[in-house]
Amino acid sequence: MSTTDQAATGRTVTTNIPARLDRLPWSRWHWTIVIGLGTVWILDGLEVTVVGNIAGRLSEPGSGLPITSGQVTGLAAALYVAGACSGALFWGRLTDKWGRKKLFMITLAVYLAATALTAVSFSTWWFFLFRFLTGFGIGGEYAAINSAIDELIPAQYRGRVDLMINGSFWLGAVGGSLLSIVALDTSVLPKDVGWRLTFALGAVLALVILLVRRHVPESPRWLLIHGRDEEAERIVTSIEERVAAEKGERLAEPEGEITIHQRRSVSFMEIARTVFSDYRRRAVLGFSLFIGQAFLYNAITFGFGAILTKFYDVPTGSTGYYFAVIAIGNFMGPLLLGKLFDTVGRRVMISSTYLLSGLLLFGTAWLFEQGSLSAGTLTACWCAVLFFASAGASSAYLTVSEIFPMETRAMSIAFFYALGTAAGGISGPMLFADLTGTGKVADTVLAFQIGATLMCLAGLVAAVLAVRAERRSLEDVARPLTAAVGPGSGTSSQAAPIRAA
Repeated sequence: MSTTDQAATGRTVTTNIPARLDRLPWSRWHWTIVIGLGTVWILDGLEVTVVGNIAGRLSEPGSGLPITSGQVTGLAAALYVAGACSGALFWGRLTDKWGRKKLFMITLAVYLAATALTAVSFSTWWFFLFRFLTGFGIGGEYAAINSAIDELIPAQYRGRVDLMINGSFWLGAVGGSLLSIVALDTSVLPKDVGWRLTFALGAVLALVILLVRRHVPESPRWLLIHGRDEEAERIVTSIEERVAAEKGERLAEPEGEITIHQRRSVSFMEIARTVFSDYRRRAVLGFSLFIGQAFLYNAITFGFGAILTKFYDVPTGSTGYYFAVIAIGNFMGPLLLGKLFDTVGRRVMISSTYLLSGLLLFGTAWLFEQGSLSAGTLTACWCAVLFFASAGASSAYLTVSEIFPMETRAMSIAFFYALGTAAGGISGPMLFADLTGTGKVADTVLAFQIGATLMCLAGLVAAVLAVRAERRSLEDVARPLTAAVGPGSGTSSQAAPIRAA
């Protein structure tokens, strides 16, 4: 039940809407949310992998684009990363101000237009511009999507769903690896057509997702805080009716209420003070998790093709098969381990996945240094490392999306995502390119060891600072800045339409 009264500083609302969302059983409606919002990470994986794998074809005479391989994997990749970082920060702030739905529609539209225009590139400057704008749209997606997912998915499923969705990036990577093999085959597609079709495919997939997203509602939690409680009530009532009809039984009674002072906006300074002063220990946790996973992934995946070709004489056109194998390992980690984050708990699972992946990478580095690995066994070792690392990396996004107050959620996700992406996509490649590019075993081993060390350190930080957020409401994990009191402990009935004073 929700009630409102008029306060001098704005309307005060007492509601059990968050509890009503959290007590829902899993249903087809929740699958609609997962498909509509989560599948965009497949596009991100497709984008990143395709560009790296088709760089050689783009640089060849007759490709239709006067560009070198170095420009594709260097400047164009850096611009994509810069776009993702700036897009996350720009759209993240607007997501907290304008709402989740408005922004996840806009950011996907930006991605769709930019990747479609990349497909018709006729000059290097055009290609560079729209690689930046493609990243700009994808960066905004991370803030808007993770915010909406966490606020719509019931508390008991939030961990596994978030991990599975963020891990789906690697499904796109598998598709990108295999698609690049077709794009590189001139017996199937002409040089100036194959690479364009790969980008066009991304635009078509984005259009399909955009159509599905029309049926995803705005976050009722966001609506409550921003004075649109009647709309929040209608949305939640509609969801309850659909779920009850599907299950054929009465829903369980929701437990707990929260009272908030509605506000239209929260200042940027208040957000910064909340994250870095009031929640400084959680900010340290977020920094550690994102930096650790960023460097581990660059220690392994940056220069992956070069390692295979230099040390094991794998043909350039065949490296996509190896990458597809480790990409599958990456996806299976969050898929199979995700449930444990909701049952065993966040602290144990986050710290253990980080530590295990770091230790396994140390072992891989030692075997590599001893000359005990072939291309196949090295790939198998990386699959084992990334099985745990991918679950850990996905939990970094889960962590920063649930441990800060709702009014700062999107901006917090954006900030830590931008930090990790910048470290992994800019400083990581600069460091590891020098190490893996020398062709010396010792230098490549050092690259592995750096990634492993940072991952282990992040795991130790998580063992001490990780928040036990499993099966807890978001409002209980981090009380909203607008909350007048903490969540109540009483049981409330199904909410009636809100009555304004």
